[in-house]
Amino acid sequence: MLEVRNLHVSYGGINAVKGIDLEVKAGERVTLIGANGAGKTTTLKALAGLLRPAAGSIHYNGDDITARPAHELVRLGLALVPEGRGVFGRLTVEENLAMGAYSRRDRARISTDLERAYGLLPRLAERRRQLAGTLSGGEQQMLAIGRALMSRPRLLLLDEPSMGLAPLMVQKIFETIRAIVAEGATLLLVEQNAKLALEACHRGYVMESGRIALSGGARELLANPQVRQAYLGE
Repeated sequence: MLEVRNLHVSYGGINAVKGIDLEVKAGERVTLIGANGAGKTTTLKALAGLLRPAAGSIHYNGDDITARPAHELVRLGLALVPEGRGVFGRLTVEENLAMGAYSRRDRARISTDLERAYGLLPRLAERRRQLAGTLSGGEQQMLAIGRALMSRPRLLLLDEPSMGLAPLMVQKIFETIRAIVAEGATLLLVEQNAKLALEACHRGYVMESGRIALSGGARELLANPQVRQAYLGE
């Protein structure tokens, strides 16, 4: 579904991503782990069309999308849940979810998908009329995920969903992610909690200083001494 070759991305004079290769097959759950500043978020932004690569190529379902803008990629089925959530604080929960479907015209299916989102994220159903800016951090993260689902993504890019959340809420967020992928979504997850990320995914890539340092099956990486020492605190 996704094939990235020799991707270079720079911004603000910084060469943040330095020639990485990665791929995600349809139905796979793949994670990108690494320390702060490794280039993970920059990679996702480039894949989502928010940053223009300096070099390299991005193919999605066989089509070259390297230079395609973000709004076109959403219509193609590629959705990003951004780091920091980015909810519209002055809109209600339901209005935020509706924004996720802004490029769609199939009103009947939008209504069905709204109820599906509430089923996956029941806390949002309880707060559908509440302003998003008054939600807790975990509820805002759930809302950001629900908003992305409203675009009916075939590939979901999820950036640091556990950031700044209490352990119990992190557990609930990952339960939600598992429920989403159980329905057949393809996932590329960026997450600092390497153990949670690898346990939730089939495969993983380890980024260091803008490059892919390691890759392999999730169980293989969980057992790797280098990964355990650097990212699992063991």
